[in-house]
Amino acid sequence: MTGYLHAPPGACAARPAAARRQAGIALPVMLIMLAVMLISSIYLLKSSTSTTLTTSNLAYDSALAKAADLGVYKAYQWISTADKSTLVNDIPASGYVSHMAPELSVNDEQAFWTGSTTFTDNATPPNQIQYVIHRLCTFSGLYNSPATQSCMKSMPKINVASSIGNSQAMDAIDLDPEPQLHYLITARIYGPRGGNVMNQAVVLINP
Repeated sequence: MTGYLHAPPGACAARPAAARRQAGIALPVMLIMLAVMLISSIYLLKSSTSTTLTTSNLAYDSALAKAADLGVYKAYQWISTADKSTLVNDIPASGYVSHMAPELSVNDEQAFWTGSTTFTDNATPPNQIQYVIHRLCTFSGLYNSPATQSCMKSMPKINVASSIGNSQAMDAIDLDPEPQLHYLITARIYGPRGGNVMNQAVVLINP
């Protein structure tokens, strides 16, 4: 006797319906994957752009800092070779001010930068560099003039040249007769893209 297996009614029709349901799920899944990939691409693009901008800004700040250092260097060159007898008075042409009030700040635009000088460097485009040298004394004139004068001073340095060839005790210290006065050099620069840098240095020089 030969038997035949008969599928339940409606079974053949059920398979195409399940396949249709699976095919319908694939579309939302693909759309979600595409959205994730799009968001990831945008994030990577923004990240690389931010890194490029940060690197560019750091290089720009470094260039401005070097230009401001040039102002400090030029000011130091001038004061280190200037006739010390002339430093008791202001020399506006060289950006030198022979006094500075203790409460004066770089934020006091008019008062602090009065007497400064400006020059242009060789950069492309060129930078305008401004510097001012302040002698850290309350007033103009000699540092050891009347009691009203007050200057920031350091102990005299050892006078090595005068001790050569002299006979003295090993623990004897030969000092210069004058103390060292403090001079504050301040230089600043305004870059072509709006950035600005300010550098300062303190120089100790015998009067």
